[in-house]
Amino acid sequence: MVSSPYEAMHRIFQDYPGLLSGVSEVLGVDFGPLVGVTVLPTDLTEARPVERRVDTLLRVETEDGASYLLAIEAQGKKDPAKPASWAYYLSYLHTKYRLPPVLLVVCQDRATAEWAARPVDIGLPQWAAITLRPLVVGPHNMPVITDAAEVRKDLALATLSLITHGADRDHGAILKAMTTALRETPDDIKNPIAELISQGLGNLPAAALWRKLVAVDLSFYKSPLSEEIRDEGRAQQAARMLFLVLERRDIYVPDEARERITGCDDVDLLEQWHSRAITAASTEEIFQDE
Repeated sequence: MVSSPYEAMHRIFQDYPGLLSGVSEVLGVDFGPLVGVTVLPTDLTEARPVERRVDTLLRVETEDGASYLLAIEAQGKKDPAKPASWAYYLSYLHTKYRLPPVLLVVCQDRATAEWAARPVDIGLPQWAAITLRPLVVGPHNMPVITDAAEVRKDLALATLSLITHGADRDHGAILKAMTTALRETPDDIKNPIAELISQGLGNLPAAALWRKLVAVDLSFYKSPLSEEIRDEGRAQQAARMLFLVLERRDIYVPDEARERITGCDDVDLLEQWHSRAITAASTEEIFQDE
């Protein structure tokens, strides 16, 4: 499974459109009661110029009959070129759909979130033709949820909160609250959320703890993530057995070979190397034909 915080931070709005209500409360912006959300094509490419794509685009219908477009961008770092692109997205969407567009930026880094939230004037210093005002959610304004009961109240909002706070030092309490809440959650709800969290945490230190908690707290959890965790365990065991053979045969293992073995997550390949190690005279022979 591909681990991509970038993907998870905006995809969660596609999978759980009701999340907009919780996010609107966090931001203090009342969008009105929702009665429908439609995922729209994200391709904003013109006939000739460079291809442009917004991360997620939703058409939102409100209870009072109004409609608006919500363009969602996941932003991992400061990018001076982004405000111009965002302004283009909003102008294009307004022209194409004739609906009010709103830009929501989701960040995991506080400094990036605060940068993205700053209004940007486009035009002359004495007269801004356009003022870009993104709505931004991130660790600077998303609630830290460490109570399982609070998690259960709104799993989607709690999931987004967990992802945005993935780099927090106290991430252990946040993750534990989530697995505690998911224990009593039906599999058809629990499994996608657990997968989304794993994707959203990416390579952060919190990701390793999340996988351990899933394996221990959600031991009956069946999904691609649980299969991946089991595969990792088998790969680690296969690597240990390979090193044991090499050690007992007094075969020197250079750092490069050791890194290659420990970094391999292909159980079949590790077992193939193990078979070769039984008769090989050096580590070079183990990796032959690779």
